[in-house]
Formats: sequence, C-alpha cells, structure tokens
Amino acid sequence: MTRSKLHLLQWPLLMLIVGCAAGIGDLQQWVAEQRRQAVPRVTPLSEPKQYVPLPYTEGAAADPFSSERLTMALRRDSATGSPSTALIAPELNRRKEPLEALPLDVMSMVGSLDRNGRRVALVKVDNLLHQVRVGNYLGQNYGLVTKVSEHEVTLREIVQDAAGEWIERAATLQLQENTK
Repeated sequence: MTRSKLHLLQWPLLMLIVGCAAGIGDLQQWVAEQRRQAVPRVTPLSEPKQYVPLPYTEGAAADPFSSERLTMALRRDSATGSPSTALIAPELNRRKEPLEALPLDVMSMVGSLDRNGRRVALVKVDNLLHQVRVGNYLGQNYGLVTKVSEHEVTLREIVQDAAGEWIERAATLQLQENTK
C-alpha cells in the first residue's frame, strides 16, 4: 500500500473519533447534574450499649455438673409433686448394685436355674456369670428385674423422654444360644 492510500483510510477514522468526542461534554454535564440532585439518605446509627462486665466470684458459684446440684433439683421437683419425679426419687435414695454400672448391651442371658423354688437367670458379663433374681437391678437406666423366665429376663427401666419427663419402659434380655 502506498502512503497516500494509507492517509485516505486514516481520515475517516480520525473524523469518527473527533465526532464522538464532541458529544462527551453533554454527557459529562448530565452526569454532574444527576449527582447534584441525588441526595443519599443515611439513617444515623444508634449509640452502642455500654458493656458492663460482671465480676467473677468462683467461690460463690455452684458447680453446674455436681451430683449434689442434680440431687437438689430432683428433690425440688419431687416436692412440687410432679408424677415423673416420683418415679426417679426412690431410685436416687437406694444403693446401686454392681451390674447397674454396665449397659444392657454388654450383658447376655446364658441360662436359668431353679433355686429353692425361685427362678434365677445366669447373666454373662465379660466372661463372668452373675445370678440375677426378681428385684435385682441391671443396666444404667434403673432397670428393675420384674420377671425371670426360662428364656428371658424382663426389666422395668426408668428413662427420660424428649421433654425431660421420667417414664417407664420395658426391656428384656433374651436367652443367647451358643455363646462362647
């Protein structure tokens, strides 16, 4: 391409740029006017609340995890006459039996005997056999043995429901065949 042809192509491009630049002044004036008219509305922030720290006195506060606090709360609830606390109150005042320290799922009934006309279940825990009679306690939910038959041990447990009320439920230990 020759130099003259190149100048001919540059002129229309230059005219287009100059024509567009002439309209920018109007645009800038309109934007400035819109900025003056727009007034931002900012609501003032409220004064922050003053923080007042409370003094910590370790000796005055009771341990929230102490068994004494739980016992006091249960006694207070039983004093109000709640029927659900009447279930648990006698259980808290008696001495625990050794098999109450273990959950029922680690126990298995492996047999039964008749001793002096009364049925006794043989319950295996960690390769040790225990004799269980009606009136004994098993498991961690205050499980009172109510019946011992040839094939199962029936218990009455006391547990808390979703609302925190104490309720009774039935549980059983079935005879396990071929336990090693």
